[in-house]
Amino acid sequence: MVTSYPLPEGFSEFDVFSLGSALLVEGLVGIFLNGLTLVSFLKVRELRTPSNFLVFSLAMADVGICMNATVAAFSSFLRYWPYGSEGCQTHGFQGFVTALASINFIAAIAWDRYHQYCTRTKLQWSSSVVLVIFIWLFTAFWSAMPLIGWGEYDYEPLRTCCTLDYTKGDRNYVSYLLPMAFFNLVIQAFTVLSSYQSIEKKFKKTGQHKFNTSTPLKTLLLCWGPYAILCLYAAVENANLVSPKLRMMAPILAKTSPIFNAFLYALGNENYRGGIWQFLTGQKIEVPQTDNKSK
Repeated sequence: MVTSYPLPEGFSEFDVFSLGSALLVEGLVGIFLNGLTLVSFLKVRELRTPSNFLVFSLAMADVGICMNATVAAFSSFLRYWPYGSEGCQTHGFQGFVTALASINFIAAIAWDRYHQYCTRTKLQWSSSVVLVIFIWLFTAFWSAMPLIGWGEYDYEPLRTCCTLDYTKGDRNYVSYLLPMAFFNLVIQAFTVLSSYQSIEKKFKKTGQHKFNTSTPLKTLLLCWGPYAILCLYAAVENANLVSPKLRMMAPILAKTSPIFNAFLYALGNENYRGGIWQFLTGQKIEVPQTDNKSK
């Protein structure tokens, strides 16, 4: 069955297998780690706080990214997209809404941590729920626009997964890309930067460094920066001038974000890690709740 379909242009048999394997590993590892985050939140009462609800919501978005990657991996092993044009639109929308939601939840966690450590204001359930609902609706709006003609979803260079079509670089693409990127990446990156800079100043003042404040922004830019640069490049130059293999590196790197996020916001967090350990072993770990620490 595999030999019945030609290789995508610019890719060898080894390239397709390697990229498919990378997507599969990213998908399965991300689903396991973020699934553990989700189940622990639901099973361990001590984890169910408004601040941890943002971490839970981030994990939900990241599971969606991983499911998207797993579907792409399966198609890569087939060497073709078996779900038709409507399936491509669905795959593009699902991947885009979960990716934008993930970025927005990272910014929301940064904003919450700023208030937690700098203003000593504890997030309330009403605010947390409203924020989560707003983020999902906001990202669904931007992700739905290509379905009705503002922007467009099409195949990635490997032609086994779908995303925003940046290859045309026409006025329709540019008019969609710029406001979408501003409201879903630029503002979020600034929120993360300013929030953790304020937290770092607070840590220096108190002499208590509870975590590395530069890691969240570095991780965000590492995962999503290359994809953002590729999309912005396509707005001013012909993206087809970039080799298909190089263009595929951007989404492959972006899909590692759920793994980084699981380690950074759940497993790398003393309180949440204790809850996960309690879920897995039944042994409760007492964690000091200083500074309203809930992440």
